[in-house]
Amino acid sequence: MLALGLDTSCYTTSAALCSTADGLPRQERRLLPVPKGERGLRQSEAVFAHVRQLPKVLLPLLAENKEKIDCVCVSDRPRDGEDSYMPVFQVGVSQGKALAAALNVPFFTTTHQRGHIAAAKYGTGLTADRFVALHLSGGTTDTLFIGGDRLQPLGTSCDLHAGQLVDRIGVKLGLPFPAGPYLEELAVHGENKNRVPVSFEADGLRCHLSGAETQLLRMIDVGEAQENVAAEVYGVLCRTVLRLVQAAAEASDTNDVLIAGGVASSRLLRDMLLERNEKRRTGLRLFFGRPEFSGDNAVGVALIGLERLSKE
Repeated sequence: MLALGLDTSCYTTSAALCSTADGLPRQERRLLPVPKGERGLRQSEAVFAHVRQLPKVLLPLLAENKEKIDCVCVSDRPRDGEDSYMPVFQVGVSQGKALAAALNVPFFTTTHQRGHIAAAKYGTGLTADRFVALHLSGGTTDTLFIGGDRLQPLGTSCDLHAGQLVDRIGVKLGLPFPAGPYLEELAVHGENKNRVPVSFEADGLRCHLSGAETQLLRMIDVGEAQENVAAEVYGVLCRTVLRLVQAAAEASDTNDVLIAGGVASSRLLRDMLLERNEKRRTGLRLFFGRPEFSGDNAVGVALIGLERLSKE
């Protein structure tokens, strides 16, 4: 069986093919074009960009494919819940429905967040049916309990999300958007002295990052070296993430933690989390998706399509 997945997020236009046969998923994706100095696109601009870019990611993928496509699956909203909605996802929905009708195959929908978790889990060796997932991106800093098909929200950021912090500080430093890879490159040459404290609600499941942003912007204003500012960003993210997943693991009585999302693709952040987790002897087992399956992508959406098709 072969599934086509589409994901049209606030950052990336992506398509993927996943098969039940052996072999890595195939994917094509393009970042949305963001002008220098800007921190993203308005929804209307992003919708127009997806309309232009979706054929450019679909056509190469379909041209290389020699198998029959058995279903089409798309992400139709950011996360679970009736109030979860963004116009950008409707581009993938409209194109996906048309493709499914033309191919005379089933059409499925899922959420962007579930797609991230499915893609990150692929090939990690995480086999437990119950685990904590942390979704780190520009729009989410969510801890979730995964139990089979059930997804239960546990905690989140009360203000800024992890990716927003990275992008806002990166753009302030003059870096392109999305700023993650460029900020990480700076950070590996800087010194993190943990000068930016973490901030949490009493339950430990809800964090605040706006205060960190204020302190980091102040460091920039007083002339702190860019490398050191970047290093402090990853320092505060590392400490925040580990406290979040510790609290979530305790609340759900599991030690398995899957860290997903674009921010989680950072090799620096992964290394820092693994080192700090070992040093603090938390007992947590941390799993990370492959970098190419961690940023916004349609691989997880296609994998969910395959699973849905197998149950029909």
